[in-house]
Amino acid sequence: MTVLGRTAALVPAAGRGERLGAGVPKALRTIGGIPMLVHAVHCLASSRVVDLVVIAAPETEVDAVRALFVEHESGAEIVVVAGGETRQASVARALLVLPDDVDVVLVHDAARPFVPSELVSAVVHEVRSGHDAVIPALAVTDTIKTIDGSGFVTGTPDRSSLRAVQTPQGFSRSVLQAAHAAADDDLTTDDAGLVELHGVAVRVIPGHEEAFKVTRPIDLLLAEALLTKRRAARTNG
Repeated sequence: MTVLGRTAALVPAAGRGERLGAGVPKALRTIGGIPMLVHAVHCLASSRVVDLVVIAAPETEVDAVRALFVEHESGAEIVVVAGGETRQASVARALLVLPDDVDVVLVHDAARPFVPSELVSAVVHEVRSGHDAVIPALAVTDTIKTIDGSGFVTGTPDRSSLRAVQTPQGFSRSVLQAAHAAADDDLTTDDAGLVELHGVAVRVIPGHEEAFKVTRPIDLLLAEALLTKRRAARTNG
């Protein structure tokens, strides 16, 4: 019988989130009175396929983030480390503290607070089925233009082949560690891009509209509305 290792989720949460306005770090902005980071971790843990969550917090907020998860029980083992200056650096630091028995690693944006648990499970399932890198994504519905430095259109890509990528992104641990170990600079905006640079095939599965990213103030309004809907469903269910 094959003995499966554990699954860990890494949550880089050290960003300031300037587009949301000045104030506390983005991951600690509240939705329904609860920090966005807590919502995100709860969704990961509620999938029942995540055994450990490693949070890369702002260096000045490590103790405060640890205290958050004393106050808000998540259902998973939580480790908090100091994040780096970039997303890539934060993920690399989180990778360093993983126990030896972890063989599948998810990387999830703290700013996607309401990812459905079934999407988390689907990503882990695909990795354990033999895919070294798995990402959820949605079809692009807007027309996309490429432009030059002067603001003129240079092309219109066929949107049928375009996808908007979400998280959690899932990887076999060895593949993700090797990609980070070989990385010199912060050249990519996600971990899938990092492993692509090393020739790893990335499997794409359907994403979910509720896994949206909170980036602008209007996204906070959408997140509040979704939380209200979920709370009502639990009350009526």
